[in-house]
Amino acid sequence: MSRLHACGATIADLTARFGLESVADTVIPTQTVEGLPGLAIFERGGKRHLRNMTWGFPRFTRAMHTRGEEPGRIGLVADLTNPMWDEMVRDTAYRCLIPITHFGNPDGMPGAKTRTWFSVKDQPVIAWAGFCRNIPDHGPVYAGMTMTANDAIPPTNDRMPVLLDPSEHERWLHGTPKGVIWFQYREPFAAERMIVTPTEDKWRSGKGPPGVAEATVPQLALF
Repeated sequence: MSRLHACGATIADLTARFGLESVADTVIPTQTVEGLPGLAIFERGGKRHLRNMTWGFPRFTRAMHTRGEEPGRIGLVADLTNPMWDEMVRDTAYRCLIPITHFGNPDGMPGAKTRTWFSVKDQPVIAWAGFCRNIPDHGPVYAGMTMTANDAIPPTNDRMPVLLDPSEHERWLHGTPKGVIWFQYREPFAAERMIVTPTEDKWRSGKGPPGVAEATVPQLALF
């Protein structure tokens, strides 16, 4: 899956959709790439909170330190059976919902790739299964879980986000470690539920999905 997503919703949309208790001074970015601010919803004391967090857990190898480089970012969780994710799989405090309306993939020939966006017909705002934590020296960060793509996504990619139906939000946030891993290996959303929106925008253009060009957009009809 590519490292690009967008949330073309308002704070009011997200509050209504996810039952938020607190949104602090959250700003909805037009689009998010690894290393830049995005959105994450987490629970504390039975209440849901929306916060701006940086997309991607810092990754800092010994070689990077030797070369004086800044940490890289891990924004996608491809295999929850990897021991590096054990702590977050076990502890429900690290689970979050990533609210998005679109995710994007590069499409076309090398050197001339454009942006193709994907959304879900029956969910104007989608919850992407994720993990978040507050890391010293880096602040709040999050990453999203991926899975094998449905037939609507190729040839742009063979992976896609683990998307959740509203009835699955609680199970993701509070389920057992075994249940959480199950989400990564279940069937993805059906291809028939997806809206595929090709564009002529260059992959590095920075342009958001059609109709989501600004950080503040008209309220969506959620129900």
